[in-house]
Amino acid sequence: MKIAAALSTATNLSVAMTEVVERITESLGSEGADLAFAFASADHGVVLGRLAADLMGRGLARHVVGCTGESIVGDGREIEEGPALSVWVARLPGTTIEPLRLEFTPGDREAGATQGPGGTLLVLGDPFSFAADGWLKRIQEVAPGVPVLGGMASASRVPGGNVLTLDGAEFSNGAVGVRLSGGVAIRALVSQGCRPIGRPLLVTKADRNLVVELGRRPALEVFREVFEDLDDEDQERVRLGLHLGVVTNEYQESFTRGDFLVRNVVGADDAGALALTDRVRVGQTVQFHVRDAASADEDLKTLLADAPPAHGALLFSCNGRGTRLFDVPDHDVSVLREFLGDVPIAGFFAMGEIGPVGGLNYVHGFTASVALFHEATP
Repeated sequence: MKIAAALSTATNLSVAMTEVVERITESLGSEGADLAFAFASADHGVVLGRLAADLMGRGLARHVVGCTGESIVGDGREIEEGPALSVWVARLPGTTIEPLRLEFTPGDREAGATQGPGGTLLVLGDPFSFAADGWLKRIQEVAPGVPVLGGMASASRVPGGNVLTLDGAEFSNGAVGVRLSGGVAIRALVSQGCRPIGRPLLVTKADRNLVVELGRRPALEVFREVFEDLDDEDQERVRLGLHLGVVTNEYQESFTRGDFLVRNVVGADDAGALALTDRVRVGQTVQFHVRDAASADEDLKTLLADAPPAHGALLFSCNGRGTRLFDVPDHDVSVLREFLGDVPIAGFFAMGEIGPVGGLNYVHGFTASVALFHEATP
């Protein structure tokens, strides 16, 4: 396995394309590669299809997947302002690569060319036209156990403004991606960046996305008790944003960080129910969480501490992270390099990150979803 990456921050489109292509060619040597990912800022989105065709025409990749992002990751940097073009290529011996062009809206039943078990899906979608939550639920039905990683394009905040590319073709809707199986093993790391507060609680009454009662008491009343027991710093973190973690495996005897799917608390009603950004059901175990820079840093480092050596990585980080969360630039990619070494890493800041938690795939927020590439063990 051979992986290479290149980043250009040149303003001129032609110069940016030339710089990344030349660096990739130099890194790969005489042999080409099998798969490329390309990420472009809004300034450079218009060249994504042309860049993909150029990479394929030069034999630098057989398949190319890409999208536009608000911020671009490459060369150990997170470019949050200004033009950026990042390319990541991988030579994957013995790997079957299935390109995917996906369209899925609420109510659809057809998940696309992803039937059957095995492999890993890497998907980039348009947040305005691709119903990622519904598609992931359908994937769980038709291909249970298949991990999905990726993110939603974020360069534009209006429908039709993002650019997706697949093998040289350009799209402004739906999703693109690949299914990889065989010679490559991909390890998923999903850092939700949160820390539990209080204690685990049982949902005893719920209505769709409303947590009505916890332990047979109004949910808001229970939360107020948890809040009063916090120190001043955690109370301030709660004021900045409250989260609720839902246990993904109820059969455990105890729960720690990483055992929860974290969702935002977006409000409360007059009856004392708490509203979430996801559905909840009676019988689930939940725990309140807080998120801040220190918790996010610790969470990502804890996950990477157990990660085996990797040949390269793709990083799909929330556009609410970066310097909006941390007081230093390049935080997530720097932590990856701290633990993985100087391996090729590329990616972008997404408007929704895709990754598995507890064996199921979800769309997250404020998360760093990482795909680590290893050679498959026979």
